[in-house]
Amino acid sequence: MSYNENPFASSHSLDTNPFEDPAPSQADAARLESIRQREADLERRQRELDQREQQLKHHGKNNWPFFFPLIYHDISVEIPEASRPLITRLYQLWLVLLGTLILNLIACIFILIAGSSDGGRDVGAAIGYVFIISITSFLLWYRPIYNGYMKEQALYYYFYFFFCGFHLLFSVYMIIGVPSTGSAGLIQTIQMFANHHWVAAILGLVATVGWTLQGLGNAYYYRQIYAHHTAAGHTMEKAKTELASHGAKAYFTRG
Repeated sequence: MSYNENPFASSHSLDTNPFEDPAPSQADAARLESIRQREADLERRQRELDQREQQLKHHGKNNWPFFFPLIYHDISVEIPEASRPLITRLYQLWLVLLGTLILNLIACIFILIAGSSDGGRDVGAAIGYVFIISITSFLLWYRPIYNGYMKEQALYYYFYFFFCGFHLLFSVYMIIGVPSTGSAGLIQTIQMFANHHWVAAILGLVATVGWTLQGLGNAYYYRQIYAHHTAAGHTMEKAKTELASHGAKAYFTRG
């Protein structure tokens, strides 16, 4: 040991702040990033809850349909962000179905005017479809899948698969257009073109295109929803448990 060396000298530089936090390690940085992400997620969820509360205050509990509110329906508030585009497309397909039902009725009226022997039965059935199919399609397949993505419960998915499956078959039936069935589909449209009843033919063609578009669209999303349902691990046993726990009333409620 040299006699010139100071045994009491500090090994730290005088420029170093002894109270300064040490540089964070990679593990510390990862934890901080995870905490920030959780905080951001909590803030986002709080904003969504605040938005939903404001929507409820502004619109009240029921806001759909707008002319006679019976239920609360707001995709931007009730459906998780990742699923909103899909539910929006399904709602748009339901609106296409509603428009197609009305066009189909108008086409059947013109088929009756054109002198079809089955025109009266077509008009009667088409009127029934406007009211029955529009209501049942909303309640039996659109509303269940809306609730399914909102609550992520298996019961709603099985209701949707069952009733939307029937709707797809009904769409094929309406595309065919058998006379006296209330459909201005292909057979009726071809007959109107062949007999030069142009207005009835064009309306029938538009109705047929509408049935085809909403049918193909629903079939496409049916497969996509089934894949989501499988990946989410929904089973019939879970659906039975949910039905036993909540009862059939929960099927139609928001909760």
